[in-house]
Order: sequence, then C-alpha cells, then structure tokens
Amino acid sequence: MIETIVLDIGETITRDDRYWASWADWLDIPRHTLSALVGAVVARGQDNAEALRLARPGIEVAAEYNAREAAGRGESLDESDLYDDVRPALSALRMLGVRVVVAGNQTSRAAQLLRDLDLPADLIATSGEWGVAKPRPEFFRRVLDVAQAAPSATLYVGDHPANDVFPAKAAGLRAAHIRRGPWGHLWARDPEVRTAADWRIDNLIQLTDIIER
Repeated sequence: MIETIVLDIGETITRDDRYWASWADWLDIPRHTLSALVGAVVARGQDNAEALRLARPGIEVAAEYNAREAAGRGESLDESDLYDDVRPALSALRMLGVRVVVAGNQTSRAAQLLRDLDLPADLIATSGEWGVAKPRPEFFRRVLDVAQAAPSATLYVGDHPANDVFPAKAAGLRAAHIRRGPWGHLWARDPEVRTAADWRIDNLIQLTDIIER
C-alpha cells in the first residue's frame, strides 16, 4: 500500500518552458536555439546545464545564475508554470489520505517560490536546501526521512530515468515514470525504464487510480 507520494519538480509538476526562455533572453540567443540545444543534451544523456555551456562556451553557470539574480532577472515561478493537473491531482491524493511531498533538484530559491504558490502538499524540499542532489543515494535517504513511510510504501514520481526512476528503485522505493517533458518522452519506451518503473503514467491524475487500486 502506498502511503506517501514524492514528486520531482521540473517537468513533473512545473513546465520548463519559461525557465529556458529566460536563460535564452539573458544570454541573448534565440529561444529556439537554446531549446534545440536542451534537446541535444537530453538525447546524449547529459545534464541540462550542458546546453548553457554549448550556447556560451566557458560560461560558469553558478556565477551567471547569481548575476541574473543581482540584475533582477533571476528565477521566478507562478501559476502558469504549473501543469494543469497538479492542483487537482495533489488535492485528490491528500483526500485519499496520502502524504504528498515535492522534492527535486532545484535551488533553495525555487523551493520558496513553490511554497509561495500554496500547493496542496505536506512538504516541499529541494536539493539546494538539502545540500545533496539526485541521483546520489543520500538524496533518496532524505526523501525517505521526510516521507515518513517505509520504502515499499513510498512512491517517487519523475520524468528522468537516471535521476528519478533508477536511483529511487535502488533505494528500495516504488517508482513511476511520467511521460512529460523531453526526458519523459524520449525514454518512455525504453525497455530498461519500462522494466524498472512500477508504473508508467501520462499525467498526475493517474496517481489517484494507483492509490485506489
């Protein structure tokens, strides 16, 4: 029985469209160019930040992030960045008695922005706050700490096989792969992902079906 559901952030509950568009604008390159570079690094199995290094060789991403913040053009999140199914799905899960946690590879700033949206979640946490990021086992140990449930009763939901599905399973959790965003669509039919994931979903509403069954 699933007692806690933990959700990844980027391309699981939030769209990355505006995030990458803001980076393109900051670097003064066409948005389509950066979008295509993100697709290229996804296909290579590289970290998304590599797209920024391809667009601007020699860039120090952390320093550039700070420069954007100082210029008043830093991270932002509002209701338009959420997928349409987030609020109804999370609310339905809580009504079913499931503990809902949001935890992904994001900055401390992103965590506060998400909390400001008053999502129907019991807890929101990010790698920036924890000081450890996926796919490291320590991240999933933190997930289990906040899940307040046994690994077999905790379901981690994400779009990224290497960051979400595989390490969650290695930590003893159940895993659901969502076909959403570049990673989710690219790896949706991969045999290893299909074997590793306990469930494969197209939207978050399907999580209520999993709980009810």
